[in-house]
Amino acid sequence: MELPTLGWQSIVILVVFGVSLLIATYCTYAERVIAAFLQDRVGPDRAGPFGLLQPLADAVKLFTKEEFFPAGANKALFIMGPCLAMITALMSSAVIPFGNVIQFGNNVFNLQGIEVNIGMLWVFGIVSLGVYGVMIGGWASNNKFSLLGAIRAGSQNISYELAMGMALIAVLMISGTLSLREITLQQSQAGEWHFWNIVKQPLGFIIFLVCAFAETNRTPFDLPECETELVGGYHTEYSSMKMGLYLFAEYVNVFVASAVMSVLYFGGFNFPFQYELRDWLVSAQSWELMSAQNLISVLGLLGLFGKIFAFIFFFMWVRWTLPRFRYDQLMRLGWTILIPLAIFNILLTGGLILGGIIK
Repeated sequence: MELPTLGWQSIVILVVFGVSLLIATYCTYAERVIAAFLQDRVGPDRAGPFGLLQPLADAVKLFTKEEFFPAGANKALFIMGPCLAMITALMSSAVIPFGNVIQFGNNVFNLQGIEVNIGMLWVFGIVSLGVYGVMIGGWASNNKFSLLGAIRAGSQNISYELAMGMALIAVLMISGTLSLREITLQQSQAGEWHFWNIVKQPLGFIIFLVCAFAETNRTPFDLPECETELVGGYHTEYSSMKMGLYLFAEYVNVFVASAVMSVLYFGGFNFPFQYELRDWLVSAQSWELMSAQNLISVLGLLGLFGKIFAFIFFFMWVRWTLPRFRYDQLMRLGWTILIPLAIFNILLTGGLILGGIIK
């Protein structure tokens, strides 16, 4: 790899991490605004115009709070827990294709941190490691409520990762690749934008969406950190920025889950009539093909973030609308409903592929 290209990709990786952190930070603000709107009350309005500086005020508060270590806690693991949760959350965003290629002269750059042919396997592997951050933090706290929350998180993630993985298998049967970029490009054929994978896999998408709520510990699946019976759950004993890392990791995971669903089922950076727009710019407006393609890539980047923000809003809308499940209901849903549905979806997809109905 040439040094200029390597330098460009390094910048892209830093930008991806920076954008992930920025979106996670302002998700805390969006959460409060959406909650206030749905509950017909005033949201954050003190820190800056329209409360836009509220995330900065929260960060200052978390950084300046007292560091607390419980008696009997394993200090090394107590610190490692939130760090591991945050690192794995950020690493999972590295393989997401946020846009198509941008070309400057003879140099072609991908709007993606790293491109590997096992991108979806990377995401699943890193997300699976994320539960260790919760487990380690809950165990190292030397608190029975934290330990119970960590056990809940581990069993919940294992249960719903099975259904999520089987929902993904149906997409892989259609696409024949684990590369997120290839899966996106397969949904960009000219004249076939309306055949995104959501059309081919509606049941698989619903299963994946429900499992995404469970994997990110969002209501109605927030049993590992519920306040009604476990105080604060696995992060009961945490304070200062270690607590902030757990909170930010949750929002980064929401961002990554929204991006993965947008890529797998809603065309990623593709948007309707993108090829028609490019051809019109070249033929009617006399644009160079490279300039027209660069504009399409930028519009696709904006379109993907629009899809991601729509999913993030949906996550927050559900949180402030639906009540929490009981833990037995949560486990029953995963093992007796979602997993059988995912198996049925695999068999149905295989039959449609053999019958030549879907390709």
